[in-house]
Amino acid sequence: MQIRLDGKVNGTRIPQPFLKWAGGKRNLINEILGKLPEKFNNYHEPFIGGGAVFFAVGNKANHSTISDSNLELIMTFKVIQKNPKALIEKLKIHASKHSEKYFSEIRGQEPADPIDIASRMIYLNKTCYNGLYRTNKNGKFNVPFGKNNSPNIVQEENILSCHEFLKDTKILFGDFETINPQKGDFVYLDPPYHPTGEMSFTKYTKENFTERDQLRLRDFIARLTKNGVFVMLSNSNTKFINDLYGDKKFKKDIVLSPRFINCKPNERNEVEELLITNYQL
Repeated sequence: MQIRLDGKVNGTRIPQPFLKWAGGKRNLINEILGKLPEKFNNYHEPFIGGGAVFFAVGNKANHSTISDSNLELIMTFKVIQKNPKALIEKLKIHASKHSEKYFSEIRGQEPADPIDIASRMIYLNKTCYNGLYRTNKNGKFNVPFGKNNSPNIVQEENILSCHEFLKDTKILFGDFETINPQKGDFVYLDPPYHPTGEMSFTKYTKENFTERDQLRLRDFIARLTKNGVFVMLSNSNTKFINDLYGDKKFKKDIVLSPRFINCKPNERNEVEELLITNYQL
């Protein structure tokens, strides 16, 4: 199964991620699809991020469960699932008022209503510098205004497509251990990567994803493997990760991924990543 540049699989259009997300997998989708288990029951993705893999794979499963520890992100998915039209109307208001001053006003707000939370997240993502989701130590979004003169804020058709895709999806807020896959299910894991340098971006929530978390994730995957769950993991090609998954039950493939979110545009190069599976193709 190949996804074409127009977002179609076998001639059928699939939803596209409604957010630009650091570490998003749009550019590795066909690599990932080529390494899926031949058959699986349900699909689980606990680091959902922008959802590129979920939107490409979810329709192959009996049922899907997605989750994340970023509460605003999960609330946005739930709003698209339950109330997309109200979200679209709110995004139209943001689009009509868009300016650098308005961006700063919205960035400084802390709305309580789910529609306002979701529309704020999408609006800021579409209009901030480089589409980067970043928070400070207090969990406040702190990315500056972007220079795109005509941001595509209201992607009505795609939001409605995402809504249809999400209708029967279970959406959870929490750590990766929130999911409960069973034998024959497939889990795709795209955690914050182990850093390859001082400037590596691993902070999507106010808490960092540490080496202790990477160890905990490895132990979680080992339990899933023992229970007959198919697992695929993306991570950086570092010695730490290679050693962590050095057991012969794990298969490691190196893939090249372009880096598009970077504060230094001249350093956007292809980097080596690992695709790790607990099954043989």
